[in-house]
Amino acid sequence: MSTSSPFEKRKRELERRREHALAGGGAERTKAQHAKGKLTARERIAALMDPGSFQEAGMLVEHRCLDFGLDKQKFPGDGVVTGHGTIGGRTVFVYSQDFTVLGGSLGEAHAQKICRLMDQALKVGAPTIGLCDSGGARIQEGVVSLGGYADIFLRNTMASGVIPQISVIMGPCAGGAVYSPAITDFILMVEHSSYMFITGPNVVKTVTNEDISFEELGGALTHASKSGVAHLTAPNDLAALESVKKLLSFLPQNNQEKPQRRETNDPFDRVSPELDTLIPDDPKKPYDIRRAIEAIADDGEFFEIAPLYAKNLTVGYMHLGGEVVGVVANQPMHLAGCLDLDASVKGARFVRTCDCYNIPLLVFEDVPGFLPGVKQEHGGIIRQGAKLLYAFCEATVPRVTVIARKAYGGAYDVLNSKHIRGDANFAWPTAEMAVMGVRGAVEILFKKEIAQADDPVEKEAELERKYREKFASPYIAAAHGFVDDVIEASHTRARLIATFKMLSTKRDTNPPRKHGNIPL
Repeated sequence: MSTSSPFEKRKRELERRREHALAGGGAERTKAQHAKGKLTARERIAALMDPGSFQEAGMLVEHRCLDFGLDKQKFPGDGVVTGHGTIGGRTVFVYSQDFTVLGGSLGEAHAQKICRLMDQALKVGAPTIGLCDSGGARIQEGVVSLGGYADIFLRNTMASGVIPQISVIMGPCAGGAVYSPAITDFILMVEHSSYMFITGPNVVKTVTNEDISFEELGGALTHASKSGVAHLTAPNDLAALESVKKLLSFLPQNNQEKPQRRETNDPFDRVSPELDTLIPDDPKKPYDIRRAIEAIADDGEFFEIAPLYAKNLTVGYMHLGGEVVGVVANQPMHLAGCLDLDASVKGARFVRTCDCYNIPLLVFEDVPGFLPGVKQEHGGIIRQGAKLLYAFCEATVPRVTVIARKAYGGAYDVLNSKHIRGDANFAWPTAEMAVMGVRGAVEILFKKEIAQADDPVEKEAELERKYREKFASPYIAAAHGFVDDVIEASHTRARLIATFKMLSTKRDTNPPRKHGNIPL
């Protein structure tokens, strides 16, 4: 009878422990996860990372709590898979919470694994991606679990603006747990299987007597369209992970680098004749600004961020001449492209994100002003609008503006005007720049003259034409040097590529300070 060698025994023990870790919460819980249309923590990592690139750390970590029966519920890994690998050949750090293990709840050991991962990512200078699917703080561990969350929040804050941080909500994320994703750069949510809220429907019912479902209170579409918490949504886990890969392709590894260049066969001097007729003759008639963005983008590709929230402002990424550019554009299809409370905050956040990660900014402007109304004023449009102004003033990346049609009032100043360090400002022949809309100005300035005219309608139209030519024409702004040139819309792509190439070595700084005091 042969006996196993010490080497074989050690090998079998290692294999046994690894198999235990790889099994997560076991076959039954994995089956339940799949029944909900959800992938397991390890399946998600496998779908996200380059094949064979993931290197796990902390596989054999276990919790140390012995109370409330936890001494009999120990799982290697403690409910979170952590490690690094590559996506598109670029190093990234990933943690993936495992709902099959104690509901993915966060305890001391679980939190320590995430903190170690984030510490290393910051040292290396590589993005972090959190795949969140957790029941929240582990009640059995008490305040220790709360301390674990705070440890993570601190690291999110210290890494902010240094390395890209992306959170993907793929299941529950409630209570204090929501603040880690909230601090990160981007939040993606899976429709109908993820939710985020501070207090759940039961507590809401008890406190306010409001009946509301999990989905209505904190589902993906709620946060993507109403609260603005989620930047993107996806119909399932795999689609969400593909969106992460796409998003990463526009971001650098860290704040000391620029985004990767992408080669394109799209001619740099390509002309877009459709842009010459994009702007309607009727100044009240809307059009889709995305047609302009896609017309000048490499291969017509535009990756929109927060498309369901504050639709009057369109933001997102594209490649222009092979280089990544962040786009901020008024959308006349919604609220005539006015800036309101939500659009101001959406734009400010996007501008600051681009500035953090050395992404040049392109503004397409068609703005009749800030949205008027009691709700806007009482909601703090002064403070919220100032956020967007502050973000542009503070940004040191290359910044270019194209005024497509309206640029009225304070919104003209706010949207990257030359007065707030815009590097290059262009106008299409259809542009109008004035203190207010032409009709409103004429009604104020020539009120008596119009009233006394034989044909008030005809007289008002005549005065509008004269006012537009004398005060609102793009050539007036060009004469003052407020725009660098009035360009044919069809030739915008070539002009922008040449301008951003010139600005690629731009160096600009802000006064030395601990940090500014943005009007939050």
